[in-house]
Amino acid sequence: MPITASKLRENVYKILDEVIETGVPAEIVRKGVVLRIVPNKPVSKLARLKKHPGAFVGDVEDIIGMDWSIYWSELQPEKK
Repeated sequence: MPITASKLRENVYKILDEVIETGVPAEIVRKGVVLRIVPNKPVSKLARLKKHPGAFVGDVEDIIGMDWSIYWSELQPEKK
């Protein structure tokens, strides 16, 4: 989502640091034109993933032995 030049001026260092850390370009709107601040070296998509601590609770090895058949069906839901 583009930000205004005024917002960029208010938070220039924060926005620049965010672009460096995430690799996601910042878009700024000035006089109806969208400008982009892009890092010179693109960051990999994997590096941009956000951490989700506690997303999986338990031992990941337990997933291997789970019975998933109760969640699976050959029948597809009817389309409306």
